Amino acid sequence: MEDKKNNNSSMSFPLPENGVSDEEKQTSGSDSPAKTRRRKPGGWRAMPYVLGNETFERLASIGLLANFMQFLLQVFHLDQVSASNVLNIWSGVTNFIPLIGAFISDAYIGRFWTIASASIFEMMGMLTLTMIPWLPKLHPPPCKLGQQCKKPNKSQMGFLVMGLGFLSIGSAGIRPCSIPFGVDQFDSTTDEGRKGIASFFNWYYTSFTLVLIIAVTLVVYIQDSVSWVLGFGIPTILIFLSIVLFFIGTKVYVHVKPQGSIFSSFIQVFVASYKKRNLKLPDKHQSSGLVFYDPLLPQGSIVNKLPLTHKYRWLNKAAIVMKDEVNRDGDCTNKWRLCSIQQIEEVKCVLKIIPIWSAGVICFTAMAQQGTFTISQALKMDRHLGPNFQIPPGSLSVISMITVGIWLPVYDRLIVPSLTKVTRIEGGITLLHRIGIGIAFSILSMVVAGITEKMRRNSAITHNSPDGIAPVTVMWLAPQLVLMGFAEAFNILGQIEFYNKEFPENMSSVANSLFSCTVAGASYISSLLVNVLHNTTGGNGHLDWLTNDINKGRVDYYYYLIAGLGVLNLFYFLYVASRYEYKTRVVVDDRIKGYGDDHELHDMKY
Repeated sequence: MEDKKNNNSSMSFPLPENGVSDEEKQTSGSDSPAKTRRRKPGGWRAMPYVLGNETFERLASIGLLANFMQFLLQVFHLDQVSASNVLNIWSGVTNFIPLIGAFISDAYIGRFWTIASASIFEMMGMLTLTMIPWLPKLHPPPCKLGQQCKKPNKSQMGFLVMGLGFLSIGSAGIRPCSIPFGVDQFDSTTDEGRKGIASFFNWYYTSFTLVLIIAVTLVVYIQDSVSWVLGFGIPTILIFLSIVLFFIGTKVYVHVKPQGSIFSSFIQVFVASYKKRNLKLPDKHQSSGLVFYDPLLPQGSIVNKLPLTHKYRWLNKAAIVMKDEVNRDGDCTNKWRLCSIQQIEEVKCVLKIIPIWSAGVICFTAMAQQGTFTISQALKMDRHLGPNFQIPPGSLSVISMITVGIWLPVYDRLIVPSLTKVTRIEGGITLLHRIGIGIAFSILSMVVAGITEKMRRNSAITHNSPDGIAPVTVMWLAPQLVLMGFAEAFNILGQIEFYNKEFPENMSSVANSLFSCTVAGASYISSLLVNVLHNTTGGNGHLDWLTNDINKGRVDYYYYLIAGLGVLNLFYFLYVASRYEYKTRVVVDDRIKGYGDDHELHDMKY
């Protein structure tokens, strides 16, 4: 765009030329003020504390909840649908509430204190849930032979909800801030910093996944075969260790100050564009006398300058300078009538990500089955390894974790460098390619799960044993879990990195909480599907698909339904991904790093 003067204003403001603002020109050299004014990041020196804290926190939460479905079925005596609803609803709340934690972190107290305070609530939740199996009054009495099991009373359910509530509050602060806090330790303006961030995403997921393998096997075995009290107490000790480790690294961390409420800025953009809705914007290449408000970023800002683009052009009206809207110092006189180009482009970043985000929900609906109906399948299969040992149903998720733990280092160290040489794209393939591959693996996993369940059910009906257990080894569930591991490795990491790179830098906590919202949406869709199928299928002498006796239900149909939804979702994802334009691009051979106009960004489409 060309510089223009506003005939209606006593002041004029320069427009970005070729997508580069004055501030970017000032800071584009090797002696950039933006670089020199930043303190040296903690880098990998801070990683033992950051990754250690996150690993122990995940060890605690997953170690506690990996077997929670069985706890609700066997200790709380809930039926299969009710237990699934408790897990799905709680998971939905836990994964939506990080948006609030992200807002508090980015606007007020910063990531360090958000994580610190949230960890206290996490430990309170752990203590509460540990007390439930410890104190007899907090759970129903054991079932007696020949009698119907007693359901939990209101006070017992209330205590359970309180414990889960504390865990949700803890997750609200830890989940949206842990990854951005780790990214803060690297300097994204240097090649070394960018490489560190890319490796951090992979090693972040690999490190706690490998340790979780130990937790899901050892802790779940203790819960299943030794004691629920000890099995819940160990995760409580682990969360205490994570808090101690986090505070030990205080002096090593880079502490990024909160940048203010981004949500207020978003609302201002919509209000200002609405108030100026009657103004006419020129065509993309047409000259005009309009001046757009584009002030320099504040000193010390962590945000990169964004150029004005033509996507969602109606929002650009909010930046048109009218009479008396800017004072002689260049400051806006009314933020609800005039917004900067930076504010508008930050809103656009979020708007264009929403279609990609929505495509991840169905993929996670497939992943959510590992903690519900996969457990129900395992309980009706032969879980023996040798004459005296049975695999705990909750430990089966270790198969997908092993898959992730083995695959990610191979992918990061061997496959990515080779792909990068061929594609000239940093990371080997685009992030949207990674997300799409993960969606495809989730579909395959559900198809294989349906086939395996049909085989298991037929075997159980044919042999008709008193306990309903099919003489089929539980390891037949391994193929679907391996495929789901690949889905997690591609989709989860792809989404995390995609949101953190495509969101504005001052919204990294919100970006990470958006990933949690994907999981929350999947939990609610899963709960909706379960309840709809439970109430609508069956009839004419047949039980519903998800009846409490899995041998009389048709869980295989449920898996096929999720796979079918996944296929539709994959087509939708391919459509929206093919039209997405990346905020940044890095072409390795050409060493092009930074922002470009619409034409330049076209090369980085899906």
